[in-house]
Amino acid sequence: MSGLAFLIPVALGMGLLGLAAFFWAMRGGQFEDLDGAAQRILIEDEENER
Repeated sequence: MSGLAFLIPVALGMGLLGLAAFFWAMRGGQFEDLDGAAQRILIEDEENER
């Protein structure tokens, strides 16, 4: 029982930390241009064709 008293607050703290990191990434603009990043990988650079 004492193990649960330790693990439950640790799990809740880690969940809140993950949620805070997600909102921090959202505010920083990490997820704004998902299609552009997917398209950029398929476009060949003209400099590499020489």
